[in-house]
Amino acid sequence: MNEASGPKRVIIGCDHAAFHLKETLKKAMATQGIAVTDVGTHSETSMDYPDTGKAVAEKIASGEYQRGVLICGTGLGMSMVANKYPHVRAALCNDLFSAAMSRRHNNANILVMGGRVIGDILALEILKTWLETPFEAGRHQRRLDMFDRI
Repeated sequence: MNEASGPKRVIIGCDHAAFHLKETLKKAMATQGIAVTDVGTHSETSMDYPDTGKAVAEKIASGEYQRGVLICGTGLGMSMVANKYPHVRAALCNDLFSAAMSRRHNNANILVMGGRVIGDILALEILKTWLETPFEAGRHQRRLDMFDRI
């Protein structure tokens, strides 16, 4: 994957419900030459998803990472946690159209998926679409600027 078609590094995190999916996504990104920072969780042992959501969202909000991925059982909890941070635009995408549009129009910087909602094959396609879809800017940038002022 070249610079024009997607990021060179991504930060990723999950809860216990999505551990196996996170491992699958990490492998896929590694084969594409993307450096992945994994903030956990590192097993199926029950844990509190806000801790992982916070770890990823803080790194995106600070600008240390440009893109992140969060996965929990439904994706709902991780979305709620991540979107509490300034300059974070976490998009829950359990389909390809939402993944593409979250990048084109909203410049989403965190992809969120529900590990108990979608299977591995669809998740891999969503990730690929989200990583490779550029932000269109133009009129959408004006709207994002408005969003950031809220």
